[in-house]
Amino acid sequence: MTTLVIAEHDGQAISLATLQAIGAVRQVGGDVHLLILGSDLPAIADSASRISGVEQVLVADAPHLADGLAENLEATILTLASHYSHIVAAATTQGKNVMPRVAAQLDVAQISDVTAILDHETFERPIYAGNVLATIRSHDHVKVVTIRTTAFDAMSREGGNASIHPVEPVPPNAAVRFVSRDVAALTRPDLTSASIVVSGGRGLSSAENYRAVLEPLADKLGAALGASRAAVDSGFAPNDYQVGQTGKVVAPELYLAIGISGAIQHLAGMKDSKIIVAINRDVEAPIFGVADYGLVGDLFSVVPELTETLDSGHGSGLSSASST
Repeated sequence: MTTLVIAEHDGQAISLATLQAIGAVRQVGGDVHLLILGSDLPAIADSASRISGVEQVLVADAPHLADGLAENLEATILTLASHYSHIVAAATTQGKNVMPRVAAQLDVAQISDVTAILDHETFERPIYAGNVLATIRSHDHVKVVTIRTTAFDAMSREGGNASIHPVEPVPPNAAVRFVSRDVAALTRPDLTSASIVVSGGRGLSSAENYRAVLEPLADKLGAALGASRAAVDSGFAPNDYQVGQTGKVVAPELYLAIGISGAIQHLAGMKDSKIIVAINRDVEAPIFGVADYGLVGDLFSVVPELTETLDSGHGSGLSSASST
């Protein structure tokens, strides 16, 4: 058995999500090959060859792959599919964009959001917003799988010695062309990889309150900002802050849920956090059912008071304490 992992990168380095996907597929057994698609890839390929657990790095380097259009990535992946028992990607935006196309072209059923690998053909994945775990056995000739990365440890970026092999890219798909991309500049840690997340919900009442109450606390803690779907739908926070079943899945060391009631859709995106702290004035809020620590009170007085008590020393101490 040999598994092909589709790499994600930012043009500079392989993503943490890919390292976690590699960590997951090491449980399948057999060799692991990493496919990097893009343009101007020698430096990334060299660093990828040192990732622990990877036997080969395959490099498809062409200008039309630089923009990550699913139609172009899919076509090159399909040329390699017959050599592999499993084709795997992280269940990120790119993985969810590309892998269903690959599965459809191979006429196999995709196995999505895998949280455990029991053997080479048996997988566990959450359904019903994470309230039920389904065990799935696939007899397809190729298993097309996306990995919920928060469920697995990442492989090290060092320690491997993989060989590097070029792959001939398929010519560009004439039916699509890249027009533009607007990328938000990150001034805080990335939400999906941050060790601390400060998340706000409908209880904040407005976008102004969201910024005024949460941003100072996040700054003190060096945290990423998140939001419930209700907060995003109300315009309090941008779409890429959304945590939950229809947003991002996070599992930080510390998750602060502020003014979030704890709808099942939100819990599906954060319940694997190591420590959950909830602040809400409704003692019956469902969020308290999953929280390790809960504080019933008015967030507009409690959170500023908490922020005031945190200096940089306390902030770093909280971060280290949350990892124990």
